Amino acid sequence: MPTVTYSEQTRYALCDGVTFTTTSAGASLYAPPRNVELTDLADGQILALRTLNQGPKTVSEIAAQAGGADVAPLLEQLADGGWLAVTIRDGGRDLYTIRPFDRPAPRPTHPLPSWSATLSKFAVLHRDCEGFVLEHPRSWCTLRIHDPRLLALLDGLGSADANIPIAVKTQFADDLHWCGFLVADDRTEELEAGTRRWGAADLWFHRRSTSGAGTGEHRSEFGDGGAESSRVPVRRPGYAGEAVRLSAPDLRERRASDPSLAAVMEDRISTRAFDDARPMTVEQLGELLYRTARSRGSDARSAARPYPSRDDAYEIELYPVVRDVAGLAPGMYHYDSFEHELRPVAPADSLSVRRLLDSSTNAQAASGAPRDGAPSVNGAPPGAGASPVGAGGPQGTASPAGQPQVLIVLSARAGRALDSYGQVGYATILQHVGALTQTLYLAGTAMGLGICAQPFTEPAAFAAATGNDELDECGVGAIVVGTPARR
Repeated sequence: MPTVTYSEQTRYALCDGVTFTTTSAGASLYAPPRNVELTDLADGQILALRTLNQGPKTVSEIAAQAGGADVAPLLEQLADGGWLAVTIRDGGRDLYTIRPFDRPAPRPTHPLPSWSATLSKFAVLHRDCEGFVLEHPRSWCTLRIHDPRLLALLDGLGSADANIPIAVKTQFADDLHWCGFLVADDRTEELEAGTRRWGAADLWFHRRSTSGAGTGEHRSEFGDGGAESSRVPVRRPGYAGEAVRLSAPDLRERRASDPSLAAVMEDRISTRAFDDARPMTVEQLGELLYRTARSRGSDARSAARPYPSRDDAYEIELYPVVRDVAGLAPGMYHYDSFEHELRPVAPADSLSVRRLLDSSTNAQAASGAPRDGAPSVNGAPPGAGASPVGAGGPQGTASPAGQPQVLIVLSARAGRALDSYGQVGYATILQHVGALTQTLYLAGTAMGLGICAQPFTEPAAFAAATGNDELDECGVGAIVVGTPARR
């Protein structure tokens, strides 16, 4: 109950992102994915809601705007439902604001010992344009710190500014506990199996990117899709080099001759050894790109491609890094999905391209690729279209030290997703990377190519090779392609 817990200086307001509308039955509050209908409201309560919608006010100020009506029951209902941001003050100075994005947890019946409790390892403190924000992936709220003196309290109450009243310190510690930011001591979370397995960044990302909770606090400036003039265009501006036209496969013929989906699904494996005596050809590379990533539309406003992408974002771009492809010079290229052509990006002997290939080599080695020249296909049967040859038959030549014939780097023009999806934007990008990776796997298997997704990439090397600002376009995945080594 806010009127009981906090002093008369405390201010209340509807949380950011809450839409308030009056209805014939009363009023409606909406903050995706939550909404509530408030019925049988008196005129004074409607006026109180309008006052709360205008910005922070004390209980007495809200009551005055409501014509002297008793607003305490309404405030209690809104606070219990998680619709009110509460700003705690002392001496006419804002200290901190609790901003719910879900229904608040009950107040702890057995408070932690305020003077020995410690901040949870999952708590994250960061700045935004309004100041400091404290978050926790398992909390029901964020806590915005207005008074920088409180920052010292996060490292223990005993070392805090002596000018902060004891009552303020105690209230702050109690609220940190209520909001889920404090634990009994720094060993608590390490002794629990569930919390011990998770890192702060992983759990924070998981909760922020899979739950609708909190979207009001962190919604992108363009969270409603953005003005058309501000949106990142569907088509990426082309690189300046001379284009390499790629041939397009006959998809009607492929429909008739390809193995069945069931066969491709069952035969799909990760190939980690490749045959440089039979490098893949530029025609095969062109077919793979056409079947998986071409733009099906006839103009730059139509982004549809063979793999799924939320709301046709299609922010993923493909950059083949070529070491050994018959009919194509080594180097890094960008795939223009609209024109079905490659444009040179960086030469093969550039430091950034070598770093990308070395990163792939290290990833292959870490995943069990042979380093002694012995071909291997992850201990599994060869994929569809591969040529199984016994130990006494012809032998291929495995690629040196696991270096790929082609490394396809996947990048994201991040604004295409972040402008539209706010805090779930990056998770959406990773979902698209997964969809495209599986599409490449299946098409490559049907074509008899070896495919292996990489566990990590070199974002800095990608940025250096392309000249892109990482905040505009960043490497988000990679996949190795080539002719599988004969067995």
